[in-house]
Amino acid sequence: MNYPKIAKELLSLLGGKSNITALAHCATRLRLAVADQDKIDEQAIDNLEGVKGQFKVAGQYQIIFGSGIVNQVYAELAKLTEMTEMTEMSTNDVASAGADNQNILQRAVKGLSDIFVPIIPAIVAGGLLMGIYNLLTAQGLFIDGKSLIDANPGLTDLANMINTFANAPFVYLPILLAFSASKKFGGNPYLGAALGMLMVHPDLLNGWGFGGASVSGSIPVWNILGFEIEKVGYQGSVLPVLVSAFILAKVELGLRKVIPSVLDNLLTPLLAIFVTGLLTFTVVGPFTRDIGFLLGDGLNWLYNSAGFIGGAVFGLIYAPFVITGMHHSFIAIETQLLADIATTGGTFIFPIAAMSNVSQGAAALAVGFMSKDKKMKGIAIPSGVTGLLGITEPAMFGVNLKLRYPFIAAVCAAAVSSAFITMFNVKAQALGAAGIPGIISISPEKIGYYVVGMIIAFVTAFALTVVLGLRERNKQNIKATA
Repeated sequence: MNYPKIAKELLSLLGGKSNITALAHCATRLRLAVADQDKIDEQAIDNLEGVKGQFKVAGQYQIIFGSGIVNQVYAELAKLTEMTEMTEMSTNDVASAGADNQNILQRAVKGLSDIFVPIIPAIVAGGLLMGIYNLLTAQGLFIDGKSLIDANPGLTDLANMINTFANAPFVYLPILLAFSASKKFGGNPYLGAALGMLMVHPDLLNGWGFGGASVSGSIPVWNILGFEIEKVGYQGSVLPVLVSAFILAKVELGLRKVIPSVLDNLLTPLLAIFVTGLLTFTVVGPFTRDIGFLLGDGLNWLYNSAGFIGGAVFGLIYAPFVITGMHHSFIAIETQLLADIATTGGTFIFPIAAMSNVSQGAAALAVGFMSKDKKMKGIAIPSGVTGLLGITEPAMFGVNLKLRYPFIAAVCAAAVSSAFITMFNVKAQALGAAGIPGIISISPEKIGYYVVGMIIAFVTAFALTVVLGLRERNKQNIKATA
């Protein structure tokens, strides 16, 4: 493959060097922000050697080349731009450059994504460790009437250690969130971390004990000049931390404008933490904590009350949400559901996302097996496999949306399989790859239903794609002979 030639042709089809405002790449895709998207010749790019698909999302223009190839094309394209700083851009830089092309809703979703995506590895690590702990302690999962630690008592302390490791990211979630959110809002992330530490200080009543203490009337308080402030922590909280981190950043930035520079490093951190901490425990925390409880309870009520119909609707709309990028907003909801797992039982969003991903992968595989076009076959089969593993962009944008009928088949299959797993209340206890590898994230007693759901998703999507594909082929044959 002649990478310099491909890059040169691609640059021309993108509207020239002057039209590119940001350039980066991820594992499979070239990611760009452009000044004028109307200058892009999408049809010609689609026929360019090595291109497996293209799409626009969140103000960005992305071209799928596949693993390995994208690195080579990126390197050559970066040389042709003759802009050294462009070669050092990250995908976040491209996302920021593309933000000018987003509407208010897209910017809000991007903001949530920018806060939660950096902390996902910690949440995933904790969640998967929790899954391993559940596998060790689940009764009857591997041995009839016993757990693995019942059969092997020597594993008891190992299980307890794993449980401690698993809980840590959720117990101290406010620190992670406050650090990331403060950075996003323009404040000092280390001040944000200090605020997060303040919200989970061991002198406070543990946030998970708040419900019981409020019923018994035993909530400890600070009594300041006759004014009582509840000494309650915010372990596992999301919304109170986000709002408090936003206030902290704005207070800090405001103070830096009025405090003389000679006193800035002393007074700004002191006043920012004190003012924000006071607001957090008197107004912001109690109010947003109640909203968070209502949101979590409301989502679970909707999920449990709507039954398989609600699951089917969610499965049907999940892939369209991915197209718009709005699925990133679910991360905040899932984090709250997992943080309050003792009450919620986990997140129902992850299993439904997995059903959607498997459906998209199966539809792409069906196209690959049916297609006589070598290029389409070469794109569809590998992207279908990655879709089954939880990475759907190549399948969705490179194959299914391009042909339309596989996408229709996939969303229908996602609806059917999501309705099935909803009937059996399948929930995940961790985040991870929403597909076949997601088995380890599922509650042990529901793994069987999860696997059956994936089989339903695969078979339904594959079969529907074949049927709709044959119908589409017959239509084209009729038009050709007319």
